[in-house]
Amino acid sequence: MRAYAYVVGPENGPGTALLDLARGLGFAGVSPFSTMAQAEQQTRATPVCFFLFAATENLESLRSVAEAVRFSSARRLRFSPLMYFAESPSVEAITGCLNMGFDDIITMPFTRKRVLERMARQVGQNLVYHETPNYFGPDRRGHAGVDQRRNNSPSTGQFRRLEIVRSLTNGINVLRDDHFAPEAV
Repeated sequence: MRAYAYVVGPENGPGTALLDLARGLGFAGVSPFSTMAQAEQQTRATPVCFFLFAATENLESLRSVAEAVRFSSARRLRFSPLMYFAESPSVEAITGCLNMGFDDIITMPFTRKRVLERMARQVGQNLVYHETPNYFGPDRRGHAGVDQRRNNSPSTGQFRRLEIVRSLTNGINVLRDDHFAPEAV
């Protein structure tokens, strides 16, 4: 697979297990996440970089990396798939990940087949993203558990809708980029 994987999270326990799992999925390379500069450099060599987040007791500890990826000025980085590997289907963890712009939340069991199927959903098909000053990620407006205040600009109601395709050969292609603002009354 012409994709690279960064594992975000503790370097022991769930982080180590996720590194081992990722190494068996056919990525061009796998490493623990280090810096945004390193990830940006990797996007020049690999069309798509997956960010695989290991389960943690403190979900907020992942926010800085998730936001750095999602609000990056580098298109290949900002549209990278963010996937959280949850040890339990906690409503709080799933909701937290959705509100941080994660593409997918995978709960146990983390079988090779199941994880590859979920990763396959992230490439080769049209995906719709939504952007406001506080949120950038998959368009989940109207879904239960999603904080609608983060998904709509509270002061203006303005947002951006982007339709993309991730390709393992060409990287990120933006098919549509629409800007919306509420009509004057």
